[in-house]
Amino acid sequence: MSAEAGTPAEQQPLHLAYDTALLDLDGVVYAGPAAIPHAVPSLDAARAAGMHLAYVTNNASRTPQAVAAHLTELGIAAEPTDVITSAQAAARLVAEKLPAGASVLVIGGEGLVEAVRERGLVPVRSLDEGPAAVVQGYDPAIGWQQLAEASYAVQQGLPWVASNTDLTIPTARGTAPGNGTLVAAVRTATGVEPEVAGKPLPPMHRETVIRTGAKRPLVVGDRLDTDIEGAFNGGVDSLLVFTGVTRPADLPEAEAKYRPTYLAADLRGLLEVPPALERVGTDAFRCGGWTVAPREDGRLAFGDERGTDPCAGLRALCAATWAAADAGRPVPEWRKALAELGL
Repeated sequence: MSAEAGTPAEQQPLHLAYDTALLDLDGVVYAGPAAIPHAVPSLDAARAAGMHLAYVTNNASRTPQAVAAHLTELGIAAEPTDVITSAQAAARLVAEKLPAGASVLVIGGEGLVEAVRERGLVPVRSLDEGPAAVVQGYDPAIGWQQLAEASYAVQQGLPWVASNTDLTIPTARGTAPGNGTLVAAVRTATGVEPEVAGKPLPPMHRETVIRTGAKRPLVVGDRLDTDIEGAFNGGVDSLLVFTGVTRPADLPEAEAKYRPTYLAADLRGLLEVPPALERVGTDAFRCGGWTVAPREDGRLAFGDERGTDPCAGLRALCAATWAAADAGRPVPEWRKALAELGL
């Protein structure tokens, strides 16, 4: 998905141009127990204008009820049906492999247990209970014993589904190991690769569409390798916000599958008209008052006229580097230009 894709024909604010926002949670709406700055009023305004808000998370540890309660505590009106988790996508994958009533070894939290039950399966915690498959999701309480139990089951040839393989998760204290780190322990012990349900893979997008009924969705996230790639795989537009994992320097040389349609500092971008992106030369672009073009010395440089939104400047910069890369031309040196944006 290119920097030019997805701009609504009638330059509208994003919350009016799209019927449903598929919002990541960690690093977008909240970090740990606290809301991300500007998230609550921005979401309130989008909802009041008629946008459907759906909260789509790779975190499989909590139930939709618990997530909705957390959002409500933060001041965001949310129902459990507004929450779609990778646990639900993983449980659907498992259910498609097994007869109703089959037992499943659950390595994960209550969110995964509930999702397995929702699909008419029986969650168990030990290989001795005769499970027909293994499903693994993030839970901060997982330790060696649970990982060993999963390893024994996988070694016996049971189908193994992972809710997601995010190596890290953002927390209020910093970056911590995610489910992918725990999955890697079982993979190392068994030499087996799991089937993965969560973002960025198709099962999660399918689960989201089934549960939300979205017709023109906009994926909103903070990660290139889950949120943005998931939008790319689903063929839908995306908004990247810089309140979580991704940093501006991650974008200029990103592969096509990691390129967001829109950029914003935070969720206030949902309420804004995205500045038009215009190509004005071979690798020269204008966006929101910023014009960037390669110089004879191979560096990208902004023109004298500057816009007020540095994310618009970043969008122009990325368009220039992506255009060069896609055409097989050398990517201009962009780091000094990026520093001028102050991001």
